[in-house]
Amino acid sequence: MSGALEGIRVVDLTVWFQGPVSAQHLADFGAEVIKVERPNGGDQGRGVRSIKALPVADWNQYFLVINRNKKSIALDLKKEQGREVIYRLVEKSDVFLSNMGIELLEGWNLGYDKLSEINPRLIYATNTGYGRFGAVNKPSFDMTVQALTGLMARLGEPGQPPIYLGMGSGDAYGGLMSALAIMLALHHRRRSGRGQWVDASLYGAQLYLTGQALQAYLAGDTERAKQGSRSQVVNPLWNVYEASDKWLFMCAHNNDTGWKKVCDALGDEHLADDARFATAENRRANREELVAALDTIVAGAEAAKWCAKLQSAGIPSSPVGNLADLAADQQAWENDYFVKAHCEEVQREVDVRGLPIGLRKTPGSVRTLGPELGQDTELTLNMLLDYSWEEIAELKVAGVIP
Repeated sequence: MSGALEGIRVVDLTVWFQGPVSAQHLADFGAEVIKVERPNGGDQGRGVRSIKALPVADWNQYFLVINRNKKSIALDLKKEQGREVIYRLVEKSDVFLSNMGIELLEGWNLGYDKLSEINPRLIYATNTGYGRFGAVNKPSFDMTVQALTGLMARLGEPGQPPIYLGMGSGDAYGGLMSALAIMLALHHRRRSGRGQWVDASLYGAQLYLTGQALQAYLAGDTERAKQGSRSQVVNPLWNVYEASDKWLFMCAHNNDTGWKKVCDALGDEHLADDARFATAENRRANREELVAALDTIVAGAEAAKWCAKLQSAGIPSSPVGNLADLAADQQAWENDYFVKAHCEEVQREVDVRGLPIGLRKTPGSVRTLGPELGQDTELTLNMLLDYSWEEIAELKVAGVIP
C-alpha cells in the first residue's frame, strides 16, 4: 500500500530534534526524505547515547527513531562543489527543510532567493527558534523557550519552583507544526504551481501549547498567569487526588448532578450530608475543606477502584500513569502509537514511538530506522543526480563526500 506522500521528495538539512522530527512525519507517510549530513560525524544527534550522562539503551534511540524511513548523504557544504550537489538535488525536489540559522544558510548561498530561483515550485521550510522576524539568531533550546512562554510559570504549586514540562515537548510539537506548514504549502502549490517560504518556530509552537490558559489571559483573566494550588481550585470536583497507590484525576461539573455522582461513586454519606458542600457556591467557597475531605476519602483505596466507580457514575477519570504504564497499554499498541522495528545496530526488534495519526487507505509505517551516515551518497549522486562515477571519484578526492 503506497503512502499518502509518495512522489514527494524532501531535502532534509536538519539536526538534533525539531527539524528531524518534522521530516520524520513526512517520511512516515511515504515521502522520499534525503537527509544531508556533514561528512565528519553527521547530525549531532548521532552522538546522543545518554541523557544527563546516564545511558539510555544499547542502541542510539535518539537518532534512529526521529530519522527513520530516511536516506542519508554526506556532503561538505562549505565547499562550492558540495553546494552544487544541493542545487542539483533541489532542482529535482519538492521541499527543502532546514533548522540551521537563516544567516548560515545565506552564507552558504542556500537562502530562499537562491533555491527558489533554481526551483520556483520548491517549498522552502525553516524551523527557527523565534520566527523569521525580530531576534532570528538568538539561541533557542526547548527548556529556555518554554521558560519564556509562561508555560513553566503555570505549572507547580504556588511558592514552589516552576516546572519544566520536559521530554522535548516543544521540539516535538514544533516538528509537527513544521510538517503541517509543509503540507499546507504543498496543497497551495497544486493550485498555483508556485512554492513558497514557510516557517515553524519553537517559540510559536510552545505559545500554542499554552492553549486555553493563554487565550483566557488575553481575554482578561489575569489569574491564568499564576500558578494554581490544587487545594484552591475553583472547582474541587475537577482535580487530582492521591489514592493509596497513585494519583488520579477526576473531571466532574460543580453542579447538583455532578456533586451527586461524586458522592455516590465515593460512597461517603457524611460527604453528601455536609452543609458546607450542599451547593455549588458552598463548594466553591469551602474548596480547601472539600479538597481535604476528598483527599481523606480517596486515600482509602487504590486508584483503579476509584476510577472504576467514578466512570460507572458517568464521571471521566483516570489514574495518573507513568511511562511504564503507557508502554504496557494495549490501546496504544492497537492504534500503532507504538510499533516494533528492526534495529540493525543491535540485530533485534525494538519498541519505538509509532504514528500519531491514522489514515485508513494510505497509512504511515516505520519501514527502517535511521540510516548510517552517508549510506546513500553515491547511489543518489549517480542514479538521481546523474553524476558519473568519474565525477563521484573527483568529489571524493576533493573531500566533498567521504
